[in-house]
Amino acid sequence: MTEGAGGHAGELPDDLTAAEAGMWQAFRDGTVYDLSSGDTVVDDPHGGHPWGAGRTVRARIVAWLLLAGPPALAGRVASLKLAGVQISGSLDLAGGTVVPYLEMRRCRFEQEVLMPEARFTTMRMVDCSVPRLEAARVHTEGDLHLPRCRFHNGVRLTDAHIGTDLLLNQAIVYRDRSGRSIAADGMTVGQDLQAELLESHGELSLRSATIGVSLSLRGARLANPYTRLALNAPQLTVGRSLYLTPAGVGGQALSGTTPARGTRIQRFDCRGGVRLDDGRFGDAVDLERARFVFTEDQELSLRRVQTPELRFLGEPPARGKVVLSGARVINLVDRASAWPGPGRLHMGGFAYENLVPQGPFPLAERLRWVAAATAEYAPEPYERLATVLRGGGEDEDAREVLLAKQRRRRETLPPAAKLVGYAQDWTVAYGYRPGRAAVWMAVLWAASSLAFAHAAHPPVNRDGHPPWNPALFTLDLLLPVIDLGQVGQWQLRGGWQWLATALILLGWVLATTVAAGATRLLRRS
Repeated sequence: MTEGAGGHAGELPDDLTAAEAGMWQAFRDGTVYDLSSGDTVVDDPHGGHPWGAGRTVRARIVAWLLLAGPPALAGRVASLKLAGVQISGSLDLAGGTVVPYLEMRRCRFEQEVLMPEARFTTMRMVDCSVPRLEAARVHTEGDLHLPRCRFHNGVRLTDAHIGTDLLLNQAIVYRDRSGRSIAADGMTVGQDLQAELLESHGELSLRSATIGVSLSLRGARLANPYTRLALNAPQLTVGRSLYLTPAGVGGQALSGTTPARGTRIQRFDCRGGVRLDDGRFGDAVDLERARFVFTEDQELSLRRVQTPELRFLGEPPARGKVVLSGARVINLVDRASAWPGPGRLHMGGFAYENLVPQGPFPLAERLRWVAAATAEYAPEPYERLATVLRGGGEDEDAREVLLAKQRRRRETLPPAAKLVGYAQDWTVAYGYRPGRAAVWMAVLWAASSLAFAHAAHPPVNRDGHPPWNPALFTLDLLLPVIDLGQVGQWQLRGGWQWLATALILLGWVLATTVAAGATRLLRRS
């Protein structure tokens, strides 16, 4: 092909094949150039049927059309719309500016597509077979659509800028030599990133990516048996929500809508670690029915995540860990069956303001949830839970949580202190059940009144003393501060003196406990 040929009035270069000449004319006319045979098996770009020279165009002719193509016919808009076409050689658009509209459907690429630092208005590759897509720092004013494509050696979108939407729905991506299926670190998407029903075989990397609206991985299947992480997205920023939720299979329902009745549902399934540390999400992180399969050293890491709502409603991983340390949410929407067992949950410094359980989640289960997250005693998770319950008007449950905290703390004490703790628990429940203290005080009053009825009690002053009343005398001993005029009027000796002293000490302890409980109730009211 002579350089510059076809530059005048759009005449055909003299060395084009028949297939390329047809593509050239369709470009000038802005029409779809379809070389499909009509046989769905033969036309499958991912199948093994050869397409032959009649359906093959050279990649450099495609690049020429896109970067310096002929003018459009009168009254038409030049665009490249290919269907059922095989592109031989490497399509190299690196650093170029592609003005024409580009759409390729069910096409087959023999070699990788190179477009790093290229600029497009909108680019659509639908249901295409591509060895590799290299598009670091690519810039599109509109959409980049890659649905149902199959990439055999990964996709690179590092530092890419997508003006509106990035679509990867139903794409299948295999890892490259570095072990990554999709490398999109630092990528910016103006609106939505939709990767519903995506199959990723390798690490999906979205480190420091920014998504303007929502990131949907509904029904996606991520698997990375080669390294620790299947989804590596620390410092991810999403304007609204991250969806790791189910999707309907086989229908054409719009993203986010409820699938029609009878539609088969595919859950989000991840076989490998997930890292979302330091992420920022404007609305929610939704894990409805998500399934995670980890090895012992893998984890679902949500360290220091910030989001108004965390919907923790998936399946608990049988192995590995769930880490919420330092995360901050407003609404924690969860269910009892979603959380892993002891040793597999870590949430030191996890802050939440409201609990919104889905289904039964009794307080005993919630306390087991806290205990599972604290292999060693730590007061903060108990205090956080008590604060949230108290803020919701559940004062009794809040006291039960603080009582559980004291019991957990007791297990860390030396034997002597542990015995004292058991005594405090059995008698007054560490002060969190003031009614029990009042009962003990009443029992002591009745028993001691009967005992003092048989005590020798010579008066201190033989003249002018009140009549002996063992019930009032006992009450005067038990009630601190209040003076009923009995204790100072009578002399006790021997064991009776020790009994009186013990009642004074017990009175202080029990009265203080009752007062503390009453103060909590009054403060709440």
